[in-house]
Amino acid sequence: MRKRLQKRLSVLAGVLTLEVVLASVVFLLAFAVFFYLTRIVFIEHSVAFDNWAFAQMDALRAAMPGLTAWVRSITFFASMPFLVAAALLIPGFLLWRQHRREALIVFLAIVGATVLNQLLKLHFQRTRPDTALIAQPGLSFPSGHAMIGSSLYAALAWLAWRHGQRGAAVALILWAALIGLTRVYLHVHYATDVTAGFAAGVVWMLLLRTILRWRRRPKVAEAG
Repeated sequence: MRKRLQKRLSVLAGVLTLEVVLASVVFLLAFAVFFYLTRIVFIEHSVAFDNWAFAQMDALRAAMPGLTAWVRSITFFASMPFLVAAALLIPGFLLWRQHRREALIVFLAIVGATVLNQLLKLHFQRTRPDTALIAQPGLSFPSGHAMIGSSLYAALAWLAWRHGQRGAAVALILWAALIGLTRVYLHVHYATDVTAGFAAGVVWMLLLRTILRWRRRPKVAEAG
C-alpha cells in the first residue's frame, strides 16, 4: 500500500513538473511575441503584416460577400455587452452549482483582462484603422476582443479540460481565434493588435492560474 502511494505521488510530481515547465515556456513565448509586436509597431513602424492581413480579408470578403453578416454576428461574442453579461451570468451559474473556485476563475479572467487591456491601450495610444467597416470607439492596441475574449474562452476551456471535455476545450480555443479574425476582417483592428491581444490574454491567464494555485497551497498544507 505504501509503495503504491509513493508511486502515485511520484507520477503526480512528474506531471506537475512537466505542467509547470510547459506553462513557463508558453508564458515566455507569449510575452516575447507581445514585446516583439510592440517593437514592430511602435519602433520600426512596420505595416507589412497588417497590410498583408487586410489584403487577405478583403479578398475573402470580395469572394464571399454574404460572409460579412456572419462575421458581425460572431464578433458580438467578445463585445463589451456580451462580456459584461458573461462576467455576471457564468460565475453566477457556477456559484449556484457550488463551484466557487470555477466561478472565481471565470470572473477574474474577464475582469482582470479588461482592466489590463485598458491600461495597455492607454499606454500605447494606437488609433484604430480608418478603413473600419463598422463604427468602433476606443484605442486599438491590443485588441480587447482578442485579449478579453481569449481570456474568457481559455478559462472555460481550462475548466472543460479539467472535467474531461477535451473536444469542447479545443472548440472554445478555436472559437476565440475566430473571433479575433473577425476584427481584422471588419478592419476595426490591425492584425498586430489581434495577435498582441492573444499573447496578452495568454500571459494574463497563466498569471491568474499561478496566483490561484499559490493561494491554495496553505490550505492544502493545513488539510494534510
